[in-house]
Amino acid sequence: MTTHAFPTADPLLLGLARLRDRVGQLVADRSTGDPTAGDPLRGLYLSEEAVRHLLAPATASYAPVFEDVFEDAEPVPEGRLERLAVRLGLTELDTRILLIALAPDLDRSFEQLYGYLNDDVSRRRATVGLALDLCGLPVHLGGVVRAPHSTHGARHAPSPHPLAEARARFHPSAPLTALGLLTVEERERPFLSRALRVPDRLVAHLLGDDTLDAALAGHVRPPAPPSGPAAEDSGFTAKLAARLAAAPLTVFLREHREGDGLVRASAALRAAGIEALHFTPPEAGTKLAGLLPDLLREARLCDRAIVVSPLPEAPGPLLRALTAAGVRVVVTGSRPYDPQWCDRDPLVLDVPRPAAGAVDAWSAALGRVANVPPAARGAARPLAAPGTPTPPLGPPSGRTTGASQHAPGAGADGPGFDLAATVAPYRLGGDRIERAARVAVDLAAFDGTPVTAAHLRLAARLQSASGLERHARRIRPDVGWDDLVLPGKPLAQLRELALRARHRDRVLGDWRLSAGGGRGRGVLGLFAGESGTGKTLSAEVVAAELGLDLYVVQLSSIVDKYVGETEKNLERIFTEADRTDAVLLFDEADAVFGKRSEVSSSHDKYANMESAYLLQRLESFDGIAVLTTNLRANIDEAFTRRLDLVVDFPFPDTAQRLALWRHSLAVVPCADDTDPTAVAGDFELAGGSIRSAVVTAAYTAAGRGGPVTTADLLEGARREYRKAGRLVPGEGNW
Repeated sequence: MTTHAFPTADPLLLGLARLRDRVGQLVADRSTGDPTAGDPLRGLYLSEEAVRHLLAPATASYAPVFEDVFEDAEPVPEGRLERLAVRLGLTELDTRILLIALAPDLDRSFEQLYGYLNDDVSRRRATVGLALDLCGLPVHLGGVVRAPHSTHGARHAPSPHPLAEARARFHPSAPLTALGLLTVEERERPFLSRALRVPDRLVAHLLGDDTLDAALAGHVRPPAPPSGPAAEDSGFTAKLAARLAAAPLTVFLREHREGDGLVRASAALRAAGIEALHFTPPEAGTKLAGLLPDLLREARLCDRAIVVSPLPEAPGPLLRALTAAGVRVVVTGSRPYDPQWCDRDPLVLDVPRPAAGAVDAWSAALGRVANVPPAARGAARPLAAPGTPTPPLGPPSGRTTGASQHAPGAGADGPGFDLAATVAPYRLGGDRIERAARVAVDLAAFDGTPVTAAHLRLAARLQSASGLERHARRIRPDVGWDDLVLPGKPLAQLRELALRARHRDRVLGDWRLSAGGGRGRGVLGLFAGESGTGKTLSAEVVAAELGLDLYVVQLSSIVDKYVGETEKNLERIFTEADRTDAVLLFDEADAVFGKRSEVSSSHDKYANMESAYLLQRLESFDGIAVLTTNLRANIDEAFTRRLDLVVDFPFPDTAQRLALWRHSLAVVPCADDTDPTAVAGDFELAGGSIRSAVVTAAYTAAGRGGPVTTADLLEGARREYRKAGRLVPGEGNW
């Protein structure tokens, strides 16, 4: 047969041209001896002559599409279709079937040709039977088959059941359909009449368009460039990159803080030179099942890895599908891996903890953000190449701070500030440091000042927002050490509590002074004292000193009458607190941290179980928690042993009460002769009651339209005595 020379070097167009010649040959073979070949209504009715022709014995000989027709032609150059076939392990027969099926999507003329060969002008796509005909494979039991070339050029041995082998190429478990490259439609039709369709995404890829499949919009995006201390830790990242580069596998990264695993995965894939897709699974399982085929096809087409974060509530179906897909998959989550999730276990790794404070990471992030125009700060930016020096941090005016750990510029904290001390309480993971730096720079630009410690603290707190607000009331601290009126000893203990919270990772982690046994790096303090002595205010001051929010746990959201529910509620709170930079306050803690007792009823048994759970949970707690109680004796001794500090708040003496009165009146308009000395001496009130008395006096003065007088203060103090049911001095026994 004469070999045609095609005026194109494009592999796909060359393949279509050769297919067109084979289609032409098949049309000629079909029309030979067909009495209806010249009938303009062919395919719309069956004449008696046509039926006799169909009933005649089959004598056709099947010739492979690219063998006898083009034996002497030059080999087809390698294109996207050929590279895809090699990468996915497709046989030459699979590649031929794929080309036959996608031909109408690339060249309209194939629609009419396929309609003629299908003997139905309305069926303009290739069918199973037509594809087998064009590939020289039998479509019925009487056909004679000549085996096509294999991928390596050697002929296959004749199959004992060639028809079954040919039909198996279209089975749901066969490569073309299992990999999402081919869809066999019209399941209600006979097998050979079923139409073949190639997904539009595959057609676009073969034409050079790698735009993300629209079906994945909102769930798939490129992973953000790795940044922060996790990306700079080369040991873990290098080993992970080597494993990912070696062969496709599934890795489960258990992260301690949200975002750490995603940064490690991005850094490792980048080091291995592998592009990735960040997949965020939907909540509904039915929608997930619909997205998975498109996701896997997208990863296979462009040879990309899949990074899954966060984990869905029921990750089993997702992990089972991904581990069996033969692509690189990295799954990140804070939950421990459960072997029940999938049959084949992935490589399970614990993500190393990021260093607290991470001064170098904060400094580098601030330096990068300072050099980016405000309009571009919302977009992801690539990291500097390895070995590139970090831009120096300095004030916009060019002044130096005099210390390498000082942030740029002068602010409310003086000429520059200590960056290490400012960021020490924060354990931000993932890209949170970079985002916090962006927010801090934007806040400073809004204020028209250089970046200050206050800007950094506010930005860091915004990155620590969590689900704690569902179980606790958040307080944004607006107080300081000057607002506390306490003796020297409890004041020193409060400062020590803040010191422990700031340096716990260095002492317990770097210096290895943790007690072991799975114990966490939490800081626990107990504030004991009568009502109104300043326990809650002190917790707020400690939170303000650390630049953290204070979450006051609502006991009504914890205690439940049903067995086991209280422990579940507490676990949710502790889990969120572990992942959040905040101070947790259990007010009136003896309600849940009370003493265990002898079991004399079922109530005692379950109360002791709650206490036992709390004792175990506090061992592994990583956050900062403060317990307050009016009666220290009510707290179980086992809890006391696990506390870092116990701060006793004494009832204020006369001098302290006077200081509390004057502090509460500091910004209140008072008459010239207003003097709280006598009230402080005559009325034994705690700080909270003194503040309430001042509020009462202020309302009285506001209603009168004048300043606060001593008489107003006296009346406010009497009100507090009456509320408490105490004898009011000078009024006798009422």
